[in-house]
Amino acid sequence: MDVNNETKCVLFAFADVSQLDFNVTLFTDFLIVGGKLGIQKFYTELAVILLVLYLIVLGGNLVILTVVILDSRLHIPMYIFLSNLAFIDIVITTTVLPKMISVCLWNNITISFSGCFLQMYIYLSFQSAEGFLLSVMAYDRYVAVCNPLRYNSIITNGVCALLATIAWVLAFILPALSVILATQLPFCNNEIMYWFCDYPPVVTLSCFDTTYLIDLALACALVIMYFPFTFIVWTYSKIIASVCKISSSEGRWKAFSSCTSHLTIVLAFYFAHSCVYISAKAKNIHPNVLILISIVNSFLTPLMNPVLYTLRNKEIKVALRKLIHVNKGFP
Repeated sequence: MDVNNETKCVLFAFADVSQLDFNVTLFTDFLIVGGKLGIQKFYTELAVILLVLYLIVLGGNLVILTVVILDSRLHIPMYIFLSNLAFIDIVITTTVLPKMISVCLWNNITISFSGCFLQMYIYLSFQSAEGFLLSVMAYDRYVAVCNPLRYNSIITNGVCALLATIAWVLAFILPALSVILATQLPFCNNEIMYWFCDYPPVVTLSCFDTTYLIDLALACALVIMYFPFTFIVWTYSKIIASVCKISSSEGRWKAFSSCTSHLTIVLAFYFAHSCVYISAKAKNIHPNVLILISIVNSFLTPLMNPVLYTLRNKEIKVALRKLIHVNKGFP
């Protein structure tokens, strides 16, 4: 063993070192080596694609944030929730995309132990926050469609702030246990066969059998994602039932059209995450397929959010035109 690069690692406090029959090493860094799986020759093209997508996501969501903050007419629950969603999407992509691009352009595959777990925690927490926030937005749409006359008395600014706060608090608390347990693992390998520090690719590098940790994390993820999903399904069943009671087709379309953007993002979000969970448990899936799934999961909803809410939302477009005209000095 090269003593200049490797030293003994600190095992679990409850582990019996005498039972280990292999060398355990302390690594100060992980290596992001997903690109070793046969796509190095496409690094430049991939970096360009990732950079373009990142700039679109960043620019589109910053537009939403800016417009909602600067236009007082949009200081209502629906757009407050939307601005939270835009902020989440910016953080998610910023957490993983710059590192992916640096790997492609400069072969910067090294990430520190603490940086890796920080990236993991931020990514998992903000993905959780998006799931919770989508359920809060579903409740907002449910009240708007099913109880329109009471909307302003039910969804007050105080209720809006409370629901958003609950979503954020749960999102940061629930993934914490799995990440903390992962930081205590001893690692016999530091090559992450992935594009960023996601939970299963990192935990499986441990010297121990971590099946129980991965199962615990997946169970936690299912609770975080699919309890809100169940609530969203319930709200939309009520919305559909309420819309069907409207006599005119124009009225039905007008009522349901206020939910189409949100529903589209919900479907995209849960489709992408379902692919991640299925691939995490499935056998014999090619690593490049896993990498593609991870990239799609990181980009899909952050990219769709500004497209749907800026190109198809009348209030956002009006506010954006007003902001552009004011900045140009137009009356």
